Amino acid sequence: MASFKRLGAGLLIWFCASAALGSDLAKEQRWADQIVDTLIDGEAEWLTAQSHEFLAIYTEASEGDGKRAVIVLHGIGVHPNWPQVVYPLRVELAELGWSTISLQMPILPNDAEPYEYEPLFDEVAPRIDAGIRFLRDKGAEEIALVGHSLGATMGSYYLASNPNSNAIKVFIGVGMGAGSGYLRMNNTFSLERIKIPVLDLYGSDDLDRVVKTAARRAAAAKRARNGAYEQIKVDGADHFFEGEEKELVGIVNAWLWGVSQ
Repeated sequence: MASFKRLGAGLLIWFCASAALGSDLAKEQRWADQIVDTLIDGEAEWLTAQSHEFLAIYTEASEGDGKRAVIVLHGIGVHPNWPQVVYPLRVELAELGWSTISLQMPILPNDAEPYEYEPLFDEVAPRIDAGIRFLRDKGAEEIALVGHSLGATMGSYYLASNPNSNAIKVFIGVGMGAGSGYLRMNNTFSLERIKIPVLDLYGSDDLDRVVKTAARRAAAAKRARNGAYEQIKVDGADHFFEGEEKELVGIVNAWLWGVSQ
């Protein structure tokens, strides 16, 4: 009986600690200070979610009527101006007719394990909703969601579980794995519930957890009867599309315009 009491007490302590876990706000501020001081492309914006101001970078479309926009979600532990994947998408899509807003998503210290991000998913929907409100205030009517790596997982979770997700018309997951055993971080579970057009984009030299689970992701979309799901593998591209940035932007842009017609 005593051992069960100790186990129960240990689980309670673990649960309380997990529930209290939130984004590393000090790290967010350090990223923000660095970005704002050196930002050239786009404008720094401060959005509010759960009484917390967080950084976003808005880049207005250089052509078009401004009614089409993209929300960009970065990968694990980084920021909305990250040079790989995020920066090329947020800047070059704006040159191709899509206003973009790149959001600072919840982050943890550098030594955090991926599974430790699971409690932070409570903070995902409020930040994406703040991005949607901002874009609507700017006149956007058609909004796409593009996430890289963990950002793709956060995006798929949002679309599968949030009642406000009908504001998003298109979803693109770049370097998206099948997900972990944690339900909220499981892309397979989420893809079974997403009905909007989905592009599952990855490289032939991507991480094993991405390449080897491609069939599982496609099967999940099939179970959802999502006929607007497409999977594209880019030969020679790695997880960060290093040296393949033009290919990345070109595919994303062409796919966005194709499904928006």
